[in-house]
Amino acid sequence: MTLFLAALAALAARLRGEDPERGDVPGWVMITVMTAALVLAILVPFREAIVNAVQNALDSVTSGG
Repeated sequence: MTLFLAALAALAARLRGEDPERGDVPGWVMITVMTAALVLAILVPFREAIVNAVQNALDSVTSGG
């Protein structure tokens, strides 16, 4: 009976929005969008330099030194 009452209380708290386990969805969305914007802001002007650096690194590994 105690387990049932605890589950019922937890369900009622969740429905009222008092669940401490609920995340901050708008905050995570904002972080994701800002991260994507930063990646684009870095990638767009430096794309050629990044591609050349990665290609040089891969060539160095595959050619043996």
